Amino acid sequence: MRQAKIVRNVWLGIENLLLHKLRSFLTMLGVVFGVGSVVAMLSVGEGASKEALSQIRRLGSNNIIISSLKPVDEQATNTMRSMLSVYGLTYEDHRRIAESFKDVRQTAPIKLIRKQSRLRERAMELRVVGTTPEWFDLVPREILAGRILMRADEEKKAPVAVLTEFGARRLLATENTIGQTLRIGGNEFEVIGIIRSESGQGAGNIQLPDQDSDVYISLEVARRYYGDISVRMTSGSYERERVQLHQIIVQAQDPKRVEAIAAGIETMLKRFHKKKDFVVSVPLALLKQAEATKRTFNIVLGSIAGISLLVGGIGIMNIMLASVTERTREIGIRRAIGAKRKQIIYQFLIETVVLSMFGGLIGLGLGVLIPMLITHFSGMPTVVTANGILLPLFISMAIGIVFGLYPAMHAAQVDPIIALRHE
Repeated sequence: MRQAKIVRNVWLGIENLLLHKLRSFLTMLGVVFGVGSVVAMLSVGEGASKEALSQIRRLGSNNIIISSLKPVDEQATNTMRSMLSVYGLTYEDHRRIAESFKDVRQTAPIKLIRKQSRLRERAMELRVVGTTPEWFDLVPREILAGRILMRADEEKKAPVAVLTEFGARRLLATENTIGQTLRIGGNEFEVIGIIRSESGQGAGNIQLPDQDSDVYISLEVARRYYGDISVRMTSGSYERERVQLHQIIVQAQDPKRVEAIAAGIETMLKRFHKKKDFVVSVPLALLKQAEATKRTFNIVLGSIAGISLLVGGIGIMNIMLASVTERTREIGIRRAIGAKRKQIIYQFLIETVVLSMFGGLIGLGLGVLIPMLITHFSGMPTVVTANGILLPLFISMAIGIVFGLYPAMHAAQVDPIIALRHE
């Protein structure tokens, strides 16, 4: 009986709203755009933060990345010179880090060299990554063919190489992949495996360890073939640099100890480096910061979009107050034949909630469509979440109740005798 009564009141409210279709539609627009903007802005914010967080997670939440950094005073020197510039991480730094911290699970030293590579008539510049087998544990990537570097390759100083999928497609497009001989610089290597690489785009202030143009060889082979000194030619000048290691990736056993270990490594390195020629980066710290920024970003976006919902609610209140004035005689008749004040309140409150709910549902459709269009035309990732849909819907319902309560109570307070005299 009670449910039937509620359904009847809802249908009565819909019929009253349909008597003024255009006015009802224009009143809903405030809620439509408010809910649509909330859903769309939260989806855009969620997509942007998810992309940033996924990049940081790919670096490994247990990892610490130490990178060689050319001192600022040496970067400013731009004239021709033959002086040897020595900076960055050393093999001794790697040994100290591996032996000094008991909470360190494993480490991977990295030497980076750019070399022109050739397979018959095909050629391209590759970034040679001299490292150890631990690299593939710390930066796990899918093996597409063959195998990765092993301890035996390092011990034998075997001239073998692992290519990325991008490099393999460019150099080995029409060849059998595994077993081909690839010339890197002036040395020949046997291709033993292909892995999938991630983009080298930066996440925060950290560069992803791998790039599309990488080729992985044993660190001992890289030292033997290419040494530690590199010559870089620029317009009208050249530079000679000696960098033993460009990066060291350290994996902690416990994520809770990552930041403490990073601080300890930085303190230790400062003792052995007279100048600031290294930087310690902690993906976990970036991850925490990015998650905090994400929450703040969502709150700000939600607050801005919520203002339009507030404006829509005020519009609903204004129209309902006008509706009470127009229907004063109807209210008087209903009161005269026995309608109670709470029934008058329910009637106007139901109309307001119906108005805001329909506006909210249309706004949800608009809010889901906008992120799809953004992703389609700009390629920017967007994510529509359940919270991003339910929250605006509940807000629109709350707006209908809050902003419809005063007009409903105002209608219930109308004196039936005065209302019957109203023209």
